[in-house]
Amino acid sequence: MDVNPETLVRTVEDFLVGSRNAVVMEDGAVAFDLTQSKYSISGERNKCVLHLWSSERNVVRRVLEAEVKNEVLRLEVQRLGQASPSKLEICRERDRRTPTAKRASRLTYSRTLQRMLEKKFRGYTVAKLTTAMDLERSFGPIYTRGLLRQGQSGFAVLGVNREETQASIDAALTFGILWLDSCRQEKAGKFVVEGLSLFVPSGTSALVRERMANLNREAAKWHLYEFDEREDRLKEIDVSDRGNIATRLVHSADERAVRERFADPIAYVCSLMGEVEIAIISAAEIGFRCHGLEFARARLAQEHGSFRSTPQIVFGVGAEERVLSEENTALFVTLLRSIGEVRHTEGPRDHPLWRLHPERWLESLVVENIGAVDERLDSGCLYSQVPAFSASDRAMIDVLTVTREGRLAVVELKADEDIHLPLQGLDYWSRVAWHQARGEFQRFGYFPGRELSSEEPLLFLVSPALRVHPATDTLLHYISPAVQWTLVGIDERWRKEVKVVFRKRARRDFRLTIDD
Repeated sequence: MDVNPETLVRTVEDFLVGSRNAVVMEDGAVAFDLTQSKYSISGERNKCVLHLWSSERNVVRRVLEAEVKNEVLRLEVQRLGQASPSKLEICRERDRRTPTAKRASRLTYSRTLQRMLEKKFRGYTVAKLTTAMDLERSFGPIYTRGLLRQGQSGFAVLGVNREETQASIDAALTFGILWLDSCRQEKAGKFVVEGLSLFVPSGTSALVRERMANLNREAAKWHLYEFDEREDRLKEIDVSDRGNIATRLVHSADERAVRERFADPIAYVCSLMGEVEIAIISAAEIGFRCHGLEFARARLAQEHGSFRSTPQIVFGVGAEERVLSEENTALFVTLLRSIGEVRHTEGPRDHPLWRLHPERWLESLVVENIGAVDERLDSGCLYSQVPAFSASDRAMIDVLTVTREGRLAVVELKADEDIHLPLQGLDYWSRVAWHQARGEFQRFGYFPGRELSSEEPLLFLVSPALRVHPATDTLLHYISPAVQWTLVGIDERWRKEVKVVFRKRARRDFRLTIDD
């Protein structure tokens, strides 16, 4: 192929713009996750240079050759100061195994899990395990499913092997609940399926445990195990303690002080796009967005040859990022003009800039009018994209607010159908409840001057009415009654107006009620 710098830059850019969840592999290991990292690509000085960075690493590579094959961008690169080239691979799919390798791994795990169940659960009959597809009930081949039976009672069994991604392991509880409910329906009148026994790989149970701790213990018995396939070891994880959560909260920045600090960049960007949204990310960084789509940030950067820090604007959509300079100002202005022409209610629906990040678009509208979700919510006191770190991931709570009486409320948004909405919302709710119980929100600068209620938070799950996943009601039934949730279905034309079509709430007898 033609390997001139312009062609290389275009090849890399075209691949990365459609690979928001890609991972960068170097020496067989994941070097960068582009959901949490940034990159820039340039063709200056007759060279194609790729710059990748995150909070842990910072690398610069000269790209010599590029080839796209099977959803992987293979690059021959050269490290600065080294003559010998090396390889980089950028993979759209995190799980790089071939379909044959996946099937083999899952079949091996199924047999291993079967043997372990027969060995460790003596007195129980182990029904033959399956990984068969069942699209009607949302079951795929990732999870091994079965039943343990003893007399007139039994447990639904679901396991996931160590070759699967962490995201698949974290999602196991969603499918475990659905499998439990399916088993109960199938075995009704024959024997009682008491609960769920969930098996995950060693060292991967943190997020699942936190979610399972907030399930309804009157609706089912919940057992969580870490299974070491290689050593044939089984360890039961305690899920009874709702208060034991590994999570930490970041301090809230003083919005007035941050806006003063970045007054010049704000004025400049506002002069180019009047409808720009300003997002306070930290005391040293702000984001510029158009209907939720972030296209630039301003951050403090150290002046060359000085200890002073001055604001610096970086721009780009997605993981791509360039430092604004005199040489690329025209490119920045063109980007803003393109976004402004496309990203509005009547914009072209097939355009990438219109389709990107619909949840952030919905979030921007909800933040403007939180009362549309529920009239009890206080529009004058809310935060969006609140970071709450746990032992296994970096969560971003969509909207955190309070009622007029000072009760905390978590608002989780999904613009498209998502089977994980209930448990993801439950995860964020549990973190907020944990920090609230320790008085950390006001201590960390949130809700200044407000007296917060000691009642546990409310949880609002918001999605377009026709895009609420069919399994949502089933999953909500198994959430602890301590969690006062409301499922809010909004009109499909939410980009024009956030209008509630229905609300569903849980009653104390665990049934659902519907408010028109």
